[in-house]
Amino acid sequence: MIANVLTIAGSDSGGGAGIQADLKTFSALGVYGASVIAALTAQNTRGVSDIHDVPADFVRAQLDAVYGDIAFSAVKIGMLNTPEVITVVADALERWKARRVVIDPVMVSKSGHKLLRDDAIEALRDRLLPLATVLTPNLPEAGVLLETAAPRSVDEMERAALSLRGLGPASVLLKGGHLGTDDSMDVFEDGGGPMHLAAERIGSKNTHGTGCTLSSAIAAHLAHGLALRDAVRAAKDYITRAIHAADRLQVGHGHGPVHHFHALWQPARRERHDGLQ
Repeated sequence: MIANVLTIAGSDSGGGAGIQADLKTFSALGVYGASVIAALTAQNTRGVSDIHDVPADFVRAQLDAVYGDIAFSAVKIGMLNTPEVITVVADALERWKARRVVIDPVMVSKSGHKLLRDDAIEALRDRLLPLATVLTPNLPEAGVLLETAAPRSVDEMERAALSLRGLGPASVLLKGGHLGTDDSMDVFEDGGGPMHLAAERIGSKNTHGTGCTLSSAIAAHLAHGLALRDAVRAAKDYITRAIHAADRLQVGHGHGPVHHFHALWQPARRERHDGLQ
């Protein structure tokens, strides 16, 4: 049977991140995706121009609707903008006994737009992080969650990952893209010692939605039954390939999306047919 996976996140009108990226990732990796929209953003490849908060009561209604009918093998959580919505989501995860919870603590967009209100950070830290199977912050997000400076080396990443586990998640994948080194180094910590995941840094401006896509890929692989470390490795490989193929897309004039369907879409062939192109 095909596994069902739920995403609880914000919507990206440009299609490259958020709910849209999550559902594309689920489809590309062979799981059925359902969604609970927790916020609406007006954005494109150049940035976010506005955010509309979905009322907490309606987020609760969406959660109860899908959980009351569909059995989910995993759940991915992305942008939750208010403490009220965070509380509603945490309550629902506990009430419905959610399994394999992947949390991407989305705080700032690629263009630098703040996506998480200050009063929501404490709720995220206290209510949601203890429910996570995997937490996937980048370096600035790790600094905010730990109320300290962002890690600036792999050694500091290892220590930060351990400290983040102390906030309650079963494991942490700390993303090191902000280090600016030649390789893209992530550190995974699940209590069994740090695991380093390195990949070549790819010179593409089309990296919009990488965090959303990576966390969704972890959820999809967990839903397929992969062990935690195997799921993280497979997700890292998927996002690396998606970035490699991203320049095959021509979406917007800013930071374009990664190519979620790189393994499924073949480069288009243009053929002439009696005056038609």
